[in-house]
Amino acid sequence: MRRIINSTYISLDGVIDEPAWTMPYFDDEAAAFAGEQTAVADALLMGRRTYEGFAAAWPTRDESDPSTGAAYFNNVRKYVASTTLVDPEWRNSEVLKGDLVEAVTALKAQPGGDILMYGYGVVTQALVKAGLVDEVRFWIHPVIVGGPSLSAALADPRTTLALVGTRVFASGVIVATYAPTTG
Repeated sequence: MRRIINSTYISLDGVIDEPAWTMPYFDDEAAAFAGEQTAVADALLMGRRTYEGFAAAWPTRDESDPSTGAAYFNNVRKYVASTTLVDPEWRNSEVLKGDLVEAVTALKAQPGGDILMYGYGVVTQALVKAGLVDEVRFWIHPVIVGGPSLSAALADPRTTLALVGTRVFASGVIVATYAPTTG
């Protein structure tokens, strides 16, 4: 069975939106870790807002330059959870049909590598609640951004996670990897 891995950038004050503030911390070490994630993931799963942000940015990047990651993001299979998006234009994108939990359960049952998710929003929250997310990797950045926090964005923030690993970068970024628990 495939694994779903959520990878979310977060500030010390819990901000996850508009992660341009992460750029000063995206050094060779962070790029290597990001590359480790994409190397074992042959699909992306995202909500409509994440899809729209990615679809606006990645196709404009140079796919011939391996350091941009554009070749991966533009060519990987993409699944979008949305009730409003009908015809996604970004290459290799498909809107999931029907019930989200049923559709993602079927995706996980297919052969293949990890399914990678970016950002922690309502789609991730629903999939964690359904027991479908295998790991959540919070990239904790040593910056206070100000603004809406992750907990403010979630209708039911009571999710219990067990720490399964940490990685600390020289830049001060800590990647804390958690597995959702069942109780």
